[in-house]
This record gives sequence, C-alpha cells and structure tokens, in this order.
Amino acid sequence: MAKKQPSIWSGIICLTIVVALFGYIGSIMGVPQMLNTIMKTAHDLLLNTVFYLMGICVITGALGRIFVEFGVVRMLEIVLRPLMKPLFNLPGVASLGAVMTFLSDNPAIISLSQDKRFSSYFKKYQFISLTNFGTAFGMGLLVIVFMVGQGYYAEPFIGLFGAMCGCIVSTRLMQRFIIKSYPAYLQECACEEALEEEIENESEEKSLFTRILNALLDGGRTGVDVGLAIIPGVLIISTFVMILTFGASADGTYTGAAYEGVELLPLLAGKVNFIFEWLFGFQDPHLIAFPITALGAVGAALSLIPSFVAEGWANGNAIAVFTAIGMCWSGYLSTHTAMLDSLGYRELTSKAILAHTIGGIVAAIVAHLAFMLYSIL
Repeated sequence: MAKKQPSIWSGIICLTIVVALFGYIGSIMGVPQMLNTIMKTAHDLLLNTVFYLMGICVITGALGRIFVEFGVVRMLEIVLRPLMKPLFNLPGVASLGAVMTFLSDNPAIISLSQDKRFSSYFKKYQFISLTNFGTAFGMGLLVIVFMVGQGYYAEPFIGLFGAMCGCIVSTRLMQRFIIKSYPAYLQECACEEALEEEIENESEEKSLFTRILNALLDGGRTGVDVGLAIIPGVLIISTFVMILTFGASADGTYTGAAYEGVELLPLLAGKVNFIFEWLFGFQDPHLIAFPITALGAVGAALSLIPSFVAEGWANGNAIAVFTAIGMCWSGYLSTHTAMLDSLGYRELTSKAILAHTIGGIVAAIVAHLAFMLYSIL
C-alpha cells in the first residue's frame, strides 16, 4: 500500500510555525546572533554535557552489567518482590523490570516483556501497565549519579522516593483506565503459554576474570549506545529550550555567544509562578524549563542543571523535584508510543500518557513535601 502523502495544508502550517518562531527569536536577538547562538550552544552542549553524560552512561552501564552477572539484580528482585502487589498491583516478578530500567532505560521493560516466562505471570491489564511502571524508573541510576556529581547527596534520594510515589499513581491509574475500557482484560492472561525450559547459565563455565571483563566491556558498550542515543535530544531540545529560557549577555546585548536567549519561558511561567511555587517549591520561573524538557528526554533535561546551579536558580528542593520528575517522566512522550506499539496495544497510548503525566506531577509534589520535611528534621 502506498504511503499517504501529507497534504499541502500541513506543509503550509508547518512552514508558518517555523517562520513565526524563528522570526520572533530573530527579531529580538538579530538573525546573525541567533544563528551563532544556536550553533555555539549546541557545540558547547556536545563537548561539555553530552560527553560528560556519556561518561556516566559508560560507567553506570558497566556497573549495571556487573550487577546482572553476579546476581545483585536477582538479589534486589527478591528483596523488592513483596512490595509489588500492595504498592503497584503487579506480580512479584515485576520488580525485575524496575531494577533493569533503573540500571538502563525505559525500553528495557519491553525487551523483558517479550519473554513468555515473564509475561505469563501477568493479567493483561497488568501487563499493559508495565509501560508506565518501567518508564518511572528509566535511567534512574544515571539521574542520581549525575545529581550527586553536582554536589547534592540527600536530595537525589528524596527525589527517588518521589518518583516511586509517582510510579504508584501512574501504574494504578493506567490499570483503572484499561479495565474501564476493556473489562475482559481484568481476567485474561497476558500469555497463556509459559515456557518450561530453564535458561542455561553459561557464565558459570567461564573464569572469574573473563566474566568481570566481559561484563565491564559489554556494559560499557551499552553505555556508549545510550550516550549516542541522547545526543539528538540534548542538542536539539536543550538548545531550543535554553534559547527560550536564558536572556541576553551581562550588558544586555546579544553577542551570538552560547546560552543567550529571549527568556520567553520564564516570562510565561512568571505569570503563573505561584502555582509552581506552591506545588513544587520553585523559587525562580526559569526552573520550569526542566520538567518541560524532561517530557521529551531526561538526558536533555539534565543538561540544564549545571547552568541552573551556576546562575543560582537551583537549590536543594529543586534538585529533589528535578530528580523525581526527571526519573518518573524520563522522556515518556518520546517512548510511550513505541513501547505500547511493541506490546501490541497502540490504541491505549493516550491513556498511558495521561496517567503518566499525572504520575510525574505527583512525584514532583511528593519530592517537594519530603524535602520540606527533611529540611525541618
């Protein structure tokens, strides 16, 4: 079947939006300065942020693979298994998905769900909600290590608690949406056939040195893949968000230097900043750029943190909230569609996005309240 061609009207609308957006930015900054700022910001993000994040990805990837190879993941699964049913209304084996996505990224839950042994434990409504459940822990280790690297220690773990609360809300809300739309899924099993054969543990036949070396190199290689995958998000989304977030140079002029902008997002956020201050404890309207960016890519959102800290906009509360909302959302707008499509339930994408939007907001609110309690104690 021939692919449907886009209509001429969609092209006109697209061109109008692009011209209006860059025309607005160029009218304030000047076209040469705007182009120079875009290129220099993207270049600086590539050198000073992407490669730093890639370094973290390589290290955490190697660490995660070591955990898998030597049974730490299995141990964590056993410890966390009793929490699955009362908190998330999921079978105990779902804890493995949480650990795997925490150590890697959202799609890890999908590769795990393809295993018939794993999926046979779930009812259909539970199985579909794995999209929301796994996303809430995606790139969790990377986010926490990055925040610790910025000099914050307790705040990232407060954010981790907030992300878990947001995950509970998102997962259970998604399950309610599914049961309401498809009541039969309450009783239907996700997989009728469970494979009986056991996976042979080939690693036991290898020497300890070989197992360690293979785990480190394979995990590091996975980290490189993740680091490469975040480059488009960081360079495109972060550059665009930063131009809309930051202002002119110190003397009020536009020089074409990196990280100059038109301050549109803070202007708009300032109109309703009392809402963000009340819900999240944000003291500066610039901070709203982080959750907006995290909608598409948490790696891109993390690239904003050093600038926020350098400008004095981010405090301990903001770091806790950023960790919570960054982990819980972790770019779900860019992954939910593909994840549900791979599971075969594309029609439920809108419900998954709605549930996860609410879950991320809850995660941020809980992190804010938990940080306030931590500050008092």
